[in-house]
Amino acid sequence: MLKILGRPNSINVRKVLWTCVELQLPYELEPWGAGVRDTQTPEFLALNPNAMVPVIVDEGFVLWESNTICRYLATRHQAVGLLPAEAQARAQVEQWMDWQATELNTAWRYPFMSLVRKSPAYQDTALLAEGIAAWGWQMKILETQLQQTQAYVAGEHFTLADVVIGLSVQRWFMTPIERPALPAVAAYYDRLNAREGFRQHGRNGMP
Repeated sequence: MLKILGRPNSINVRKVLWTCVELQLPYELEPWGAGVRDTQTPEFLALNPNAMVPVIVDEGFVLWESNTICRYLATRHQAVGLLPAEAQARAQVEQWMDWQATELNTAWRYPFMSLVRKSPAYQDTALLAEGIAAWGWQMKILETQLQQTQAYVAGEHFTLADVVIGLSVQRWFMTPIERPALPAVAAYYDRLNAREGFRQHGRNGMP
């Protein structure tokens, strides 16, 4: 059975858990991470030298980086609905997944750490304002894309892009900031709620 190492309140672990729901894939969750089990131990570092969750072990195959894990699982289980086999359709899904991992994640990090985690290292008011503005800018990019598709991020159908971006959208609505009106994003958020995986691991109250 697939083993997932991580904590179920981690946004990156939740990507993998949601993907498993979409694939109807059984797994064993082994708790690791902040407040659970130290990832700086030699045992964990042998699996992921970055000391971060999630990590999967699939029949002895070890893999880390959440978006890569999601792609691997969809490919391994031939879930072409989640990750198309055709080159251009697949590239569009992966483009948005990469955007989530780089541009969108970078934008929300400071506001989230400041306002939700309340980290002392993230309490500079100027940097907070800058982070909120940058986050809003990236969300407007998503708003424009969803206005065009009128459905999901990469087009008409739900894909892995929606798993990883859906969790970031949930974080957008969970963080106590003043948000611009983004009606397509709001409708998309409600659309995702029709999926069992999102109800379990996305819109579940966890920030």
